[in-house]
Amino acid sequence: MWKNPWYNPDLEHHTAEGFRNPEAELRKPGDIKKWRTERKAAGLPRPPAEGYPAFIRRWFQPADLSGEQNAVWWLGHAAVMLRLQGRYILIDPALSSRASPLSFYGPQRKTPAPVEINALPELSYVVISHNHYDHLDRATIKQIIRRFPQAEFMVPLGLVAWFQRLGASRVTQLDWWQSAQRDDLTFQALPARHWSMRTLWDRNRSLWCGWRIAQPGFNFWFSGDSGNADTLLTIVQRLGPFTLLALPVGAYAPKWFMQGQHMDPAQAVRLFEAAGCPLTIPIHWGVFELADESLDEPPLILSQALQQAGLPARNFQPWKIGQRQLLTPPE
Repeated sequence: MWKNPWYNPDLEHHTAEGFRNPEAELRKPGDIKKWRTERKAAGLPRPPAEGYPAFIRRWFQPADLSGEQNAVWWLGHAAVMLRLQGRYILIDPALSSRASPLSFYGPQRKTPAPVEINALPELSYVVISHNHYDHLDRATIKQIIRRFPQAEFMVPLGLVAWFQRLGASRVTQLDWWQSAQRDDLTFQALPARHWSMRTLWDRNRSLWCGWRIAQPGFNFWFSGDSGNADTLLTIVQRLGPFTLLALPVGAYAPKWFMQGQHMDPAQAVRLFEAAGCPLTIPIHWGVFELADESLDEPPLILSQALQQAGLPARNFQPWKIGQRQLLTPPE
């Protein structure tokens, strides 16, 4: 039987067999079969209200990589890129046509990737939140390793060997709350309520996390995939204030099945408010149909949640895939 080589009995999210969420497991045996049966019977997810071509015209643009000023790009789904003092940091880049181990089966990309790896300038760091196929894409990582062999990969516990098998020479793995300092940049792995799995035999053998990326004058929290949890408020209290957030607003339906691993827009809004309403990128929507909601539903539900909370939408508006926002340089 496989034993967790990083097991620390003093840490609640560690087990001898892998990792776990401190929160109670909400799914029951048989729930996956029940969900799949119900969504198939209901014909879910449905296409966007005006069809996929119109959705792409509304929500997609090629990424503009010009200039040198500090900037952040949303590259679709959970992929985010930062430019900080000329250093490029790529987070959860899943740019292939499917979020799947197979090229012919699995969730298919419904909107184009706004950039190609071959078009990117020099990458300094690649940050990974967990090993699900919509966040850790083997084909994209292989391209990065070939084009940027000196890039350093920041990953949660249990993923070093996976990257080394692909030829990565610089991989740093961290547990929750651990940090790595690179010059003036801090990379810190943070708790998230989720899980990991790439095969039938490796469930929860690697950790999942969010990330804090910070330098003087800049404090960014990328939550990764996460269900609602008190530990997220702890992050705000311990590490805020933040100048930038990336919070998931998709793959939440049906709530009875998804709530333990993906927050819904209303929960994301409450976290946004608790963090002081900084500039926030709504992520984890618009590319792959992973749950029962349509691709165009998260922006609508997000807008409604902001209105119900009495919050201005200015800092938590849906971005176009490929959209860039210039950042104020640190002092």
